[in-house]
Formats: sequence, structure tokens, C-alpha cells
Amino acid sequence: MADFHFELVSPERLVFSGEVQSVVVPGSEGQFTVLKDHAPLMSTLKPGVVDILESPSRTLRFFVRGGFADVAPTGLTILAERAVPLEEFDAAQIAADIEDAEDEVARAKTDEGRRLAAEKRDQLIEVKGTLKI
Repeated sequence: MADFHFELVSPERLVFSGEVQSVVVPGSEGQFTVLKDHAPLMSTLKPGVVDILESPSRTLRFFVRGGFADVAPTGLTILAERAVPLEEFDAAQIAADIEDAEDEVARAKTDEGRRLAAEKRDQLIEVKGTLKI
């Protein structure tokens, strides 16, 4: 399987940069897999897990919370609001994120604001269930 360049960037740092075989991305419209020579695409992210297949024997997993994925001829770049290696993932943090999202729902002043905040909360609850934490 051919490799392509992938970068995972958070506001604090470059989390990952290297040649990979595939990346599974939690797009806001559903998960998608990027392989070498993928068609150009830009997507927003929902909270979820990015699976990086570096080689047949090495897979890396990161929890991401929001952001953008950009597939270009040069490779894939994910700009994440937050990116944490799954082995360092803190269950208390996702519980706090869910609580913050519930507060956003309660504070929303418009129907659209309430809908967006509820969608964010529901995505976080889905991630919590997926990770079984």
C-alpha cells in the first residue's frame, strides 16, 4: 500500500507528522478513510477518534474534538481544536466537556444556537459510549 503525508495539528503543537498508509477521520457528515491519491476534500470534524495506519503493524489513535480536515494533492492535514493520544485520554475531561456542552444548550439564546449546542453535546455523548468510558 502506498504512503502519503499526514499532519495532525492542535493549537498547542504539531501532534503528528509523517508518511502513513491510511487515516480514518470522524467527519461531521460521517467517518471517511483517506488513502493515497484521495480526491480533494474539506470537512469539518465531530468529536471522535482518528485512526492512523502508519504501517501494517503500527496504528496510532487520537481523540479529536472539532476542527477541519483538508485532503489535498500533497496529503491530509487535520487542524483539531484538541487532539489527545487515546492512551492519554481522560474520561473526566470528556465528562467535563459534556457538562460544558449542556451549559451551552441552557445558555443558547436562539433555536439555532440551541440546536448546535445540543448537537455538540450529543456527539460527545456518542464518543463517550464508543470509547466505553
